[in-house]
Amino acid sequence: MLKGNILLVDDDKDIVKSIEIHLKNEGLNVYKAYDGIEALDVLIDTDIHLIIMDIMMPRLDGLSATLKIREEKNIPIILVSAKSQDTDKIIGLNMGADDYITKPFNPLELVARVKSHLRRYTKLGSHKQEDTDILRNQGLVLDNIKKEVTVDDEIARLTPIEYKILELLLKNQGRVFSSRQVYENVWDEPGYNCDRTVAVHIRRIREKIEINPKEPKYIKVVWGVGYKIEKK
Repeated sequence: MLKGNILLVDDDKDIVKSIEIHLKNEGLNVYKAYDGIEALDVLIDTDIHLIIMDIMMPRLDGLSATLKIREEKNIPIILVSAKSQDTDKIIGLNMGADDYITKPFNPLELVARVKSHLRRYTKLGSHKQEDTDILRNQGLVLDNIKKEVTVDDEIARLTPIEYKILELLLKNQGRVFSSRQVYENVWDEPGYNCDRTVAVHIRRIREKIEINPKEPKYIKVVWGVGYKIEKK
C-alpha cells in the first residue's frame, strides 16, 4: 500500500472530513488546514508529500498559497475549485499547480489522482537508478541518480510533472510527441482535451531551462504536431 503524508486544505470542514476518510482508507496520513496561512504553517514543521488545496478560502486563498509554496518546494499540488472553466484551470496550472479538479467530484477519482502523483513524486525522490542515468543535450543535463536537472551547471528546480515531461523528451531526442502522447506518458491516464494543460507545463519548463523562453534552445514546437528536443 502506498504511503505518504497528505496536506488537505479547505475551509469547508465537511469536505475535509469526507476526503480524509477516503485517503486514510488508502493508508495515507492526512494533515488538515482550513486556509492558506494554516497550510504554510503545517509545511514548516511537517514533511508533506502532496497537497490537495481548495482555491476559494479566507485569509490566504489557494492560488496565493500555491505561489508561496512554489518559492521553496516542488511537492505535487492538486487544486480543487468550483470553477470549471478552462481559463480557471490554466490560471491554476500557471501558478504552479500540478493538477486541477472541479467540484463536485468523485472522491475515488481524487484518490486515484493522489496516488498517481504520489507514486511519481516518490519515484522522483528515490535514488534507484533508472534505465538511463544521465540524459544530456548540449548544456542541459538530467541526472536520474541525483534526480536533478542542470543547465550550464546551474540547477533548474522542476516539479515532478515537469521533470517527467523533460525526461520523456530527453530520452527520445528527435521524436515528436503530441500533447496527448505527452499527457498519457507522464500522467498515465487518457489524454482528453489536454492540449492547454501540456502547453502550460511546457511553458513552465522553458522558463526554467531556457535563456530566452520565446526562442527556445531545447524544447521545440512542431506546429500542429507536438513537442520535441532535437538531437545535438
